[in-house]
Amino acid sequence: MPAQRLDGKACANAVETELHERIEVLTNAGVQPHLAVIIVGDDPASHVYVNSKIETCARLGIRSTHIALPAHCEEKVVRQHILNLNAQDDLHGILVQSPLPNHMDEEALTDLISPTKDVDGFHPQNLGRLVQGRTDGLLPCTPSAVMRLLKWAGVDLKGKRAVVLGRSRIVGMPAALLLAAKGADATVTVVHSRTKDIANVCREADVLVAAVGQTELVKPAWVKPGAVVVDVGINRVDDDARERGWRLAGDVHPSVADTAGWLTPVPGGVGPMTIAMLMENTVFAAESSHPKR
Repeated sequence: MPAQRLDGKACANAVETELHERIEVLTNAGVQPHLAVIIVGDDPASHVYVNSKIETCARLGIRSTHIALPAHCEEKVVRQHILNLNAQDDLHGILVQSPLPNHMDEEALTDLISPTKDVDGFHPQNLGRLVQGRTDGLLPCTPSAVMRLLKWAGVDLKGKRAVVLGRSRIVGMPAALLLAAKGADATVTVVHSRTKDIANVCREADVLVAAVGQTELVKPAWVKPGAVVVDVGINRVDDDARERGWRLAGDVHPSVADTAGWLTPVPGGVGPMTIAMLMENTVFAAESSHPKR
């Protein structure tokens, strides 16, 4: 049987329904959640992603501020914008859209964001809480999206073997920490470019999370029959057969659907949920900044 679809759009709709109620409580208390997004340069994919965030904010009743800067601007300009936003009392979330131009230090700019407004969850203080096993703060959006999708589908992780393919600070390592955290209780292996016999390691997984950014790397022979496969990859592939000349593909080959028990689509899987988790972080930050309201 083909794999069941881990539908990120349906799960995101469920998250938004919950957020509407929380936002209404904040609004009645005189607080409107407010997210600021800084984007530098003209990368088309980044602008599409930022526009999706702005549209979602509008749909939920979250105020959004959009700061677009040219690719040639100096890093100090971005730094000053971040410092100004940190000092803005009615601003609850700050996001600097990745990737930044090569002449900018992305990690240094992330570190400059106030940890309480770091709705991407990448500040060392927020990642450090996660290392401590504390999952009650601002979590990285994509790893959090993976966990919420699994919960929504009723996947029981306790005692299961989970394999995370990729060790980035943005997805792979935080996802591994969340899968192993108390309450999830999976046994986790992180696979990377130096891992020996990657295919066999992946094939042992009850839950396989692919997050390496390599188009259709994971083949059916890498997947245990009936496994839950979460495809985090979103790769642009040139395709002359399509009207627009390109298509989106994940890190998992589509034929894995004949082997897996559950599989996220690309697009429509982790992507919509990542934006939903960003909205949830923004609402959480607003709630945390006005605890007496």
